[in-house]
Amino acid sequence: MTPLNARLDTVQAEDLTCVRGGRLVFRGLNVSAGAGETLSLEGPNGAGKSSALRIFGGLLAAAGGLVRFRAAGDDVVDGEERGRFVGWHGHADGIKAQMTVRENAAFMATLFGARGDIDAALARVGLARVAHLPGQYLSAGQRRRLGLARLILSARPLWLLDEPLAALDSAGRRLAVELVGEHCAAGGIVIAATHDPLGVGGPRHILGAA
Repeated sequence: MTPLNARLDTVQAEDLTCVRGGRLVFRGLNVSAGAGETLSLEGPNGAGKSSALRIFGGLLAAAGGLVRFRAAGDDVVDGEERGRFVGWHGHADGIKAQMTVRENAAFMATLFGARGDIDAALARVGLARVAHLPGQYLSAGQRRRLGLARLILSARPLWLLDEPLAALDSAGRRLAVELVGEHCAAGGIVIAATHDPLGVGGPRHILGAA
């Protein structure tokens, strides 16, 4: 795994409220995760799992409440500032169709300012043999694996994962769980929105529960 470029002590949501399209999605969300922990956000479709991730990452403004990152003794609450700690893995993969797998990974590594070993990251997620292929030829599962490689290369301490097991076969699911474990073992934090429990322990919160 690429060494983390920063450390987060805690990530916390305080009385968080989300409104989308004039509809209240959730209110009063209070959750936290510390270094080395995985927080699972679970619940039915429409409960706000993906929206909560976007608020954590500074991609969506909360209608109320606060997200607080604790890093090196300082509180980081500004959404743009929080973004520099975040590695995102969602349904919109952002893969450039005409660029090769390796070029896609290298582009994202450069964007993140990371210095990880691109070939090692691709090998870790099982894409070394297709590194020369343009992105347009990847299967849905291979695209998800490339997203995992970009997470490794990002070296960001907080991984926000939106349905990280989606489109993966059994080997790919095991890989995703292993990478989450390795990231946490290195002191990272993972917040995952998922229908399927990752089986890695850590706190869970059911959105939409009474």
